[in-house]
Amino acid sequence: MQSLIVRAAPAATPVHCVTKADLPALLERIGPEGRRFAEAQGFAAKPGQHVLLPDASGAVAAVLLGVETVDARRRDPFAPGRLASVLPAGDYALEGEIGDPALAALGWLLQTYRFDRYRKPVPVEARLLLPDGVDGTELANVAESVALARDLVNTPANDLGPAEIETTIRTLAAECGATATSIVGDDLLGRNFPMIHAVGRASPRSPRLIDLVWGDPTHPRVTLVGKGVAFDTGGLDLKPSAAMLLMKKDMGGAAAAIAAARMIMLAKLPVRLRLLVPAVENAVSGSSFRPGDVLASRKGLSVEIGNTDAEGRLILADALALADEEAPELLIDYATLTGAARTALGPELPPFYTHDEGLASEIARQGEAVNDPVWRMPLWPPYERMLDSRVADLNHVSGGSFAGSVTAALFLNRFVEKSASYAHFDIYAWNPSARPGRPEGGECQAARLTYALVKQFYPAG
Repeated sequence: MQSLIVRAAPAATPVHCVTKADLPALLERIGPEGRRFAEAQGFAAKPGQHVLLPDASGAVAAVLLGVETVDARRRDPFAPGRLASVLPAGDYALEGEIGDPALAALGWLLQTYRFDRYRKPVPVEARLLLPDGVDGTELANVAESVALARDLVNTPANDLGPAEIETTIRTLAAECGATATSIVGDDLLGRNFPMIHAVGRASPRSPRLIDLVWGDPTHPRVTLVGKGVAFDTGGLDLKPSAAMLLMKKDMGGAAAAIAAARMIMLAKLPVRLRLLVPAVENAVSGSSFRPGDVLASRKGLSVEIGNTDAEGRLILADALALADEEAPELLIDYATLTGAARTALGPELPPFYTHDEGLASEIARQGEAVNDPVWRMPLWPPYERMLDSRVADLNHVSGGSFAGSVTAALFLNRFVEKSASYAHFDIYAWNPSARPGRPEGGECQAARLTYALVKQFYPAG
């Protein structure tokens, strides 16, 4: 995406971002010809409305874009980016009410994303003049990391299984000077990851735990864990066909963790980073794990299976137990875990859970600051009883229709004891419809705020 940023463009076409209130003054400045043309096109600075103003030769002299008022909370910081995919080839400079220039520029880059693995690419040739004070290298690194996550989520499971997720992480390790190892197939049992093995054993594509480590081992330890279910049939509790259509995105948590790790490493933040991705396919065969089975876990807790379609929390539990053993200063997991989260907050606002009040406050602040919004929900202790089992230490589902996202988070929380601060994100990883900077399809949620959070806690020297 570096090619879509220019650091100097004396002849860049101005893009005037203007509110309804400021439109009359702007029309006066651009002159009578421009004003008459804008009026003839019905331009009224409605949010999202735009018009291209020609010069005497018919070339584009300026662009007008309607935006929300500056103080409106509903204003999208990515709004100027909507033009990136519709403007003709050329260099453009954002002017006027652009809000945060870094977010406006990021929205421009994110708008240009296309998933073109299976069709002829459509080039985007509208380049943006880098706004003053914005770090172009960091901007491109963040946008490219988001694009990587989107590519992973959008890739169908026939081309992205557990082995391909591992290949992606090994490629990332080579790019950033990290080391990557994996534990595959029956070796998971020998290394005490029984739940990862149980979930993935029914598939001919071997389950695995991928472990990337980067940075100075004396630096503060930050560990990211991502749910890597390459495809989820639901197992023996088989999903209906309609519910399976988007299950290629069930590794969206892994994609978010990979993207956040890439941002942190490219920024060379002073942390010892660890990325853990349990990667499986929840398939159906004679070796599938069953409802009513009791599984051992790395933590030593016995887990009764209430529903094989709640497999993500099982593989995360083993990975979190491993992460917790070295007591990192910050432990974060990401997972496309529950439909209950979407019922509560919709697809655009993932819930997060933590007992750490300071961490919760900073997550919310950074999410708003970088336009990667999340909303805190409670780890409500009285609901622990919903996970009671008559035959095991706990059941992995509540068995009822209430508080599904909360009880899933409470289950995961049972596997974390030593980490100084821990947060769980229940993300959707998909845009059902297009918005500025967020094309329809796979999405990278909570990764940018994680990068901002780690940068805030452990700034580069």
